[in-house]
Amino acid sequence: MSERRPRLLVYSSLFPHPGQPNAGVFIRERMFRVGRELPLVVVAPQPWFPLQGLLRLFRPHFRPPAPRHEVQQGVDVYHPRFFSVPGILKSFDGFFMALGSFTLLRRLRRETGFDIIDAHFAYPDGYAACLLSKWLNVSFTITLRGTETRHAKIPAFRQRMLLAMRRAARVFAVAEALKRVAVDLGVAESQVRVVGNGVDTQIFYPEAKAAARAALGLPADARVLITVGGLVERKGFHRVIELLPRLRQTFPKLHYVIVGGASAEGDMGAQLKRQTAELGLTDCVHFLGPLPAARLRGPLSAADVFVLPTRNEGWANVILEAMACGLPVVTTDVGGNREVVCRPELGAVLPFGEREALYTALSDALKRDWPWDAIIEYARANGWELRVADLVGEFSAIHRALGRESAAYG
Repeated sequence: MSERRPRLLVYSSLFPHPGQPNAGVFIRERMFRVGRELPLVVVAPQPWFPLQGLLRLFRPHFRPPAPRHEVQQGVDVYHPRFFSVPGILKSFDGFFMALGSFTLLRRLRRETGFDIIDAHFAYPDGYAACLLSKWLNVSFTITLRGTETRHAKIPAFRQRMLLAMRRAARVFAVAEALKRVAVDLGVAESQVRVVGNGVDTQIFYPEAKAAARAALGLPADARVLITVGGLVERKGFHRVIELLPRLRQTFPKLHYVIVGGASAEGDMGAQLKRQTAELGLTDCVHFLGPLPAARLRGPLSAADVFVLPTRNEGWANVILEAMACGLPVVTTDVGGNREVVCRPELGAVLPFGEREALYTALSDALKRDWPWDAIIEYARANGWELRVADLVGEFSAIHRALGRESAAYG
């Protein structure tokens, strides 16, 4: 008789829905691939407080409403609400998230019999999963994705994160740097497993540069920088724009393509466009807005260098996606970036916030003759297949261990 596969409940407050189609896409990309091997359901709690809709009169992108239930790619996705006031009582978000999800999870536990709650981000999601695990007598895991570095500096968050990680059946980290955060907080090193994200090489591969540029109206002989991500301060696109006048002295046909839009963190789009106009760069800075993964390949193929001067990351999937299209990467030494851009022929990693270092790295990258084939092959070697196999193996091992414990106490 074959062994029953573990059933997962993916638990994350950051997940795509019609109001925020690009929020948490990296979680869906990872876990829906696992879902091809293991049955799963998604619970994505949404923050709420009375009359919050009134704030959208002044901030249109504030907490866009999500349906209570939807089906994405054949997977049930639920969006229960939990009480959360912006800017205050944040140390209670984990508790209220668990409380707001409890009735739904109890019903799903009864109907689908899920075996493991798979939480993403240590706080508030991981802490909420820890509470739900106790209330429902079910095992849980936590995946560290980058916010943990910042949250570890806040005593109330740090305490709850550590409690949850120590009680988790497994802590996954998308980068070695995040594993070090957990271990430094006091989590046993043996409890943490690094499983990075991968790249879908069926979607990301180079197209003909001339055709890709023509589609965007870019000159065939231009030098092109590109960046992809939410239009928020953390991503640092304004840091690139401020260097363009100086870079154009050396590269007069330089263009900068920005792909992205508003995100759960906010919307800096108007400020970036104002900065562009004030610097007289409207002819060479192109805002394409947010694009689905299948349409990113064209703009990436049109570029020469990918740049991401970010303040904080866990594991930025878009770096591998850019590499799969043949682009070298210039990025900052935060999160797992150095683990991805791990060799000189793949790009440059520089300290965050050093303007001169960013200028030098971009200037050198635009001048250099890069080994495109080697960059593409490196990306292909980091496809999703191995990552998914690791995750399926870990969840299966947790499930077998739970079965042995039940038998021992039965």
